[in-house]
Amino acid sequence: MAAVTHAAVNRLKRARGQLDAVIRMVEEGRDCEETVTQLAAVSKALDRAGFALISSGLKDCLDSADEDERDASLQRLEKVFLSLA
Repeated sequence: MAAVTHAAVNRLKRARGQLDAVIRMVEEGRDCEETVTQLAAVSKALDRAGFALISSGLKDCLDSADEDERDASLQRLEKVFLSLA
């Protein structure tokens, strides 16, 4: 597993734990501000993992030898990248 993929998986696992905590906070009726702060942290972790994976994919596309294939891959990755925005 590539270093970027390994780091993204770790980040996603942390986000899963944070999300579980947010769910418990909502179920327990915890403070709204505290809950939203934790939810924002989960969202940021997911975004960072997604951006890291896309960045790695872009690098792989740029290293591709076939220019036609590279252009098509870059267009697909751009679409995926924009879906995270």
